[in-house]
Amino acid sequence: MQIVKTIDEVRKTVKAWKKEGLTVGLVPTMGYLHEGHKSLIERAVKENDRVVVSDFVNPTQFGPNEDFESYPRDINADAKLCESAGASIIFNPEADEMYDNALTFVDMNKITKVLCGKTRPIHFSGVCTVVSKLFNIVQPDRAYFGQKDAQQLCVIKKMVKDLNFDIEIVGCPIIRENDGLAKSSRNTYLNTDERKAALCLSRSLEIGKKMIEDGETDVKTIISAIKAEIEKEPLAKIDYVEMVDFNQLETLEKVQKPLLCAMAVYIGKTRLIDNFIME
Repeated sequence: MQIVKTIDEVRKTVKAWKKEGLTVGLVPTMGYLHEGHKSLIERAVKENDRVVVSDFVNPTQFGPNEDFESYPRDINADAKLCESAGASIIFNPEADEMYDNALTFVDMNKITKVLCGKTRPIHFSGVCTVVSKLFNIVQPDRAYFGQKDAQQLCVIKKMVKDLNFDIEIVGCPIIRENDGLAKSSRNTYLNTDERKAALCLSRSLEIGKKMIEDGETDVKTIISAIKAEIEKEPLAKIDYVEMVDFNQLETLEKVQKPLLCAMAVYIGKTRLIDNFIME
């Protein structure tokens, strides 16, 4: 398995594969890979002849005072994980290679302005731009995204439909630690007390899910119960907790499937996200 740094090299490699009639899967990541990423790569390996993993901390999706500079990076560990999962190549470009004074960006209305988009206004423009660039560079048959970033998954599906990309978008389940915490590269920021406190996210979501399963249909009642559980934790500060239609990301008043219950919560200075989806 090789690490490729340039767009030309990736294109050349993928063209050779396609000439042989091989299918190509893409797993876009920002690196510092964990078991959640590994599950995406393994699924891609099962469903495609060759798999490209992009490993790129994308500067355009970070706002001012966010954690771009401190975001963890370890390409050597990433390479080992990718190789063990069966990836064919890692695309690990520099920012200049990807952007080179670019003036063109992809922006979307409505579904990028809610949930995480409320407090991270430029985030999804950066995500959509880098993902569309990766789609054009790699031209995969399928691309794999985790459901932990459920809004991102929804946004990418919509972008692919609107811009007529001939790519199948595959959403993969959240991978959790044994105690329920969703795996995330940002979990490394947490100290021992914060790591324990972070369990309030998954714990509160389980309360909401059980209320729906038990027949509760009023969204405000469910959200209040979820928030009350999080607020028991002194180290937690809620950014948002919302329940929306999973296709359009429109706020729900009554439980109606498919639904997404999503949250962002600060544990100390670290912003964590989690969710559940009911189809």
